[in-house]
Amino acid sequence: MSDPFEYLNTINYTKVDMMTGTENDELAESGYKPFFINKGLSMFPETLVDANNMNTRPHIDNKLQYHYLLNSVRPKKRYGKWAKKVASDDVEAVQEYFQYNYEDAITALSLLSSKQLQQIKEKLSKGGVNDS
Repeated sequence: MSDPFEYLNTINYTKVDMMTGTENDELAESGYKPFFINKGLSMFPETLVDANNMNTRPHIDNKLQYHYLLNSVRPKKRYGKWAKKVASDDVEAVQEYFQYNYEDAITALSLLSSKQLQQIKEKLSKGGVNDS
């Protein structure tokens, strides 16, 4: 099983061991992604400490990490929204004008005035018909 959401579901709610007694235990262990699982568990206050415990021990095998989380997290249905990058015309304009990456463009955007931002957009304007 390689779907990380299934691992999160078994840790959070069903408590069914997906790595022991399967047809291919090695395949089940290789499908476990500790970064993804710890990120999913860190969204909730009651599982944050357990996720941090595993983050501080990256050398531990996937199977041992999974079993620790499976047996230490109390069963509860936990649903959280995953953070997504928000696309903004302002950020894209700053990225294109200064040739910055996303993080640097966010920082630069906080330093620019609205007048400066408007000037940047005018310089980047390629002309043509605007549909809006």
